[in-house]
Amino acid sequence: MYFAIVSQDVDNSLELRLSVRPAHIKRLEILRDENRLLIAGPFPNPDGDGFTGSLVVADFDSLNSAQEWADSDPYMTAGVYANVMVKPFKKVLP
Repeated sequence: MYFAIVSQDVDNSLELRLSVRPAHIKRLEILRDENRLLIAGPFPNPDGDGFTGSLVVADFDSLNSAQEWADSDPYMTAGVYANVMVKPFKKVLP
C-alpha cells in the first residue's frame, strides 16, 4: 500500500538540509530501485531560498513500517524536519 509522508521543515533549514541531503537521497534511491517509490520532492519556500518541507509517496507493508522509515530519515534525525505526518495514500490518476 502507498503511504504519503508529509514533512515540515524547521525555520531556516537550508544549511542543515544540504548537509544531510546525500544520505536522504540515498534512502530514496533504495525505494526507487525496489520499485516502491511513486514520487518524492521538496516544497520550495515561496519567499526565497530553501524549502518548507517534503513529500514522499512510497509503498510500505504497513502504516507502522512507513512511520518507522519516516522517523529514521536523516532529515528527521538531524533536525531538519519539525514534524512528519504519515497517511495511507490511494493513487487514482494518472
